[in-house]
Amino acid sequence: MSWSNGCKRKVKIEKFDGADFDFWKMLIKNYLYQKKLYQPLSANQPEGTKDEDWALLDRQPLGVIRLTLSCNIAFNIAKETTTTGLMAALSSMYEMMSASSKVHLMRRLFNLRMTKGILVAQHLNELNIVTTQLSSVGIEFDEEVRTLILLSSLLEIWNATIT
Repeated sequence: MSWSNGCKRKVKIEKFDGADFDFWKMLIKNYLYQKKLYQPLSANQPEGTKDEDWALLDRQPLGVIRLTLSCNIAFNIAKETTTTGLMAALSSMYEMMSASSKVHLMRRLFNLRMTKGILVAQHLNELNIVTTQLSSVGIEFDEEVRTLILLSSLLEIWNATIT
């Protein structure tokens, strides 16, 4: 799913596949606010709004959210009929990471190696993504440890810079 902001630049929301729920949730909420489809996120039907009007209003963000889900995820929540029900179901399934998911992220971080031909900025971005995912589940690293992880993940050609 993509949209253009005022600068005519497209922003893309990758389909949610079960990884990094908090980041996806932030993106989809921002998108819904930008498109003025945020009201059903609160689950509070405004006074004076007819039930059929509220159902239609709720159906719009529900459809947008479903379009940003991978097939496997969409299948798991197919019975949800409201925006808040859908978001609650996704939150209950993906917000709290299991120990195995944390181990997976830790392995990703510690096995991260810069590949030849990739820019340092790209490698740093990948490192930041993993550490942000770990931070969202309560695993934090101070700046010194983050620096040491980065330095140890660089190509051997960078060894002269490290020492």
